[in-house]
Amino acid sequence: MSLEKLTQNYHDILSNLGEDPDRGGLKDTPKRAAKAMQFLCRGYDQSLEEIVNGALFESDNDEMVIVKDIELYSLCEHHMLPFIGKAHVAYIPTGKVIGLSKVARIVDMFARRLQIQENLTRQIAEALQSVTEARGVAVVIEAKHMCMMMRGVEKQNSSMYSSVMLGAFRESVNTRQEFLQLITRGQ
Repeated sequence: MSLEKLTQNYHDILSNLGEDPDRGGLKDTPKRAAKAMQFLCRGYDQSLEEIVNGALFESDNDEMVIVKDIELYSLCEHHMLPFIGKAHVAYIPTGKVIGLSKVARIVDMFARRLQIQENLTRQIAEALQSVTEARGVAVVIEAKHMCMMMRGVEKQNSSMYSSVMLGAFRESVNTRQEFLQLITRGQ
């Protein structure tokens, strides 16, 4: 959607809320809000191929690789309110490893779309699996949802945890347990 159309939509939203979108404090708000929404949803304009950009490297490592505490910011697809948290991502390589920053970029690409946390978790896991052809992939996301904190039940201290385990992480209790212990270490 174009910036102009989004700007008009935000202008209309302000009017429909009973505000004067042309008053001093709101004069440029529709355009700022439109630009912010484009930024917050930029994951729609990204592809896995672009994100990875060939950053796969030969490696003899066949031990678990974990990237922990990747901060994420997303918008709930039901209320378009933020949810904020962190992702813990692991994989067991089979001949190739992915560039470290690419794991965080994959998280961001999917987080920067309208989402529910359960789908976000699965999308990250399946994307990493498809790119690395790993023996297993695990993703755990913990997040706070503004749709639950600011409205509805208004539970400020609630957090949601979601996990997806593929391959060796699903098949082996020991592998899954090692991952879970490593991501909770130091908390």
